[in-house]
Amino acid sequence: MQQLIHKYFVTHLELDDESAELLHQRYYKEFGLAIEGLVRFNKIDAMAYNAEVDDALPLDGIMKPDPDLRKMLLSIDRTKVKKLWLLTNAYINHARRVVRLLGVDDLFDGITYCDYAQVPLICKPKREMFHKAMEQAGVDDVNKCYFVDDSYINIVGARKFGFKKPIQYVDADDPLPEKPASDYTVRSLLELPQLVPEVFKIEEN
Repeated sequence: MQQLIHKYFVTHLELDDESAELLHQRYYKEFGLAIEGLVRFNKIDAMAYNAEVDDALPLDGIMKPDPDLRKMLLSIDRTKVKKLWLLTNAYINHARRVVRLLGVDDLFDGITYCDYAQVPLICKPKREMFHKAMEQAGVDDVNKCYFVDDSYINIVGARKFGFKKPIQYVDADDPLPEKPASDYTVRSLLELPQLVPEVFKIEEN
């Protein structure tokens, strides 16, 4: 995805590699999503961007069903968890494709996504995006919301918003941030039952 985003900046904004990378990172840091900067300042067609970036990813050759992830999600105690909800800055096509390829699409109650057809774009870490997700999920108590995300700024935004436990996922190949975004960090989603045991089923032995 990083390569396709970079190619988009170079091609459509007629930038050299260094300028494209700098502008991409500035937009990401300011808005949490490169496309928002592109829509806001460069007047690009967000749906055309989606076709050349997210929808162009060869996910079918990269992703496959993850039985361990599925088992972990099935071990969530649904007598305690009202809704298991997806919250993404991707457009709906990409989001649905990812969870389908992982083999977990049937385990979620719904999805809140960044609507690329909407101007201005509403995405994480904006408070409006968190409000939108809660409203769509039918949840009205921010203190009962757990949130897992791989973006530092999204975790910071969720913590400020008041989510009960914002948990940052940091890939095993990436360094841990010098200043943690939250009190909770995992290197694998499979660590969640140990980190938040209160929302998982109690297994015998």
